[in-house]
Amino acid sequence: MRIISGSYKGRKILEPKDKNTRPLKDLTKESIFNIINHSNKLELNITEAVVLDLFSGVGSFGLECLSRGANQVTFVENYSKVLPILKKNLFNLKPLKNYKVIEKDIFNDLTLFNFEKKFDIIFLDPPYKIKNLSDIFSKIHEKKLLNKSGIIILHRQKNEKDNLPDYLKIIEQKKYGISKIIFISY
Repeated sequence: MRIISGSYKGRKILEPKDKNTRPLKDLTKESIFNIINHSNKLELNITEAVVLDLFSGVGSFGLECLSRGANQVTFVENYSKVLPILKKNLFNLKPLKNYKVIEKDIFNDLTLFNFEKKFDIIFLDPPYKIKNLSDIFSKIHEKKLLNKSGIIILHRQKNEKDNLPDYLKIIEQKKYGISKIIFISY
């Protein structure tokens, strides 16, 4: 895995050795950024974006955002076998300082959702075994974490059926191998 574009283009992204982490593949990541940059359905400028990377793993998505000039990225991860790798990947991008790592369980510590800012992009890449994301969608909505023109990008197993709340709508959906990417907005 590597950073595809931006100021850190070509830098290697360290990966975990265990099988419990499923890093975002380069092809899928590149497709996500092509949609962000070129879709007329989105009103985003990555260089001004404030990004929340939930279930961030080794940080592949957030690292790409930072390389492309995102204003701020907040990584949320609690898996002890991947956190050192995430931190090392971020350290390798020094002197960057416009990021924050939160080491908490998204499901067990809902105080996590007390952020002081709103986000332009919320990237959700939960383990495929997690079936119900309604609590997360509810907290995002309840705490008004997503800017009105912001998007939620959801990475799921391609056959997974996620029920979105009525206040969210699918803008675009693409399948890549065994996974799918869903772009969601208000």
